[in-house]
Amino acid sequence: MDSSSNGELCLCALDGVMEVLSRKWVLFTINSIGRRGVARFKDLYRELKGISPSTLTAVLRGLEAQGLVSRQQYAEIPPRVEYSLTKDGEALRRAILPLLIWASERDTRQNSRPRCEPGQYVRVV
Repeated sequence: MDSSSNGELCLCALDGVMEVLSRKWVLFTINSIGRRGVARFKDLYRELKGISPSTLTAVLRGLEAQGLVSRQQYAEIPPRVEYSLTKDGEALRRAILPLLIWASERDTRQNSRPRCEPGQYVRVV
C-alpha cells in the first residue's frame, strides 16, 4: 500500500542515495552537468574550483552507479568522454536548485563578506 497518499513517505528509499549525495562535490557536479547539458571532465574540473581529479572521478563514478549521470565514451584519438544527466539526474537537479539558492542567500545574509573567492562561484542557471 502506498502511504504517500496519507502524507507519509518511506525514508528507506534514501539509504543508497544519501551515501552518494552527502559527498562534498556531488550537488555541485550535478548542477554543473545539468546546466551544461553535456560536460567533459576537463570542463567540470575547471569549473569546480578546489576539486581534485581523483575526487571528481569518484563523484562521477558514484553518480553513474546511482543512475543519475550517463557516461558516453567516443572511440576517437584523443579519447573523448562526455557526461550528461539521466532523467533521474535531471529531476534531482530540479530538486536541489532551491537548496543551492537557499544556502547561497543564507550565507550572504549571515556574512558581511562572501566566503567564496571570485573563482569559486558556480553558475546555477
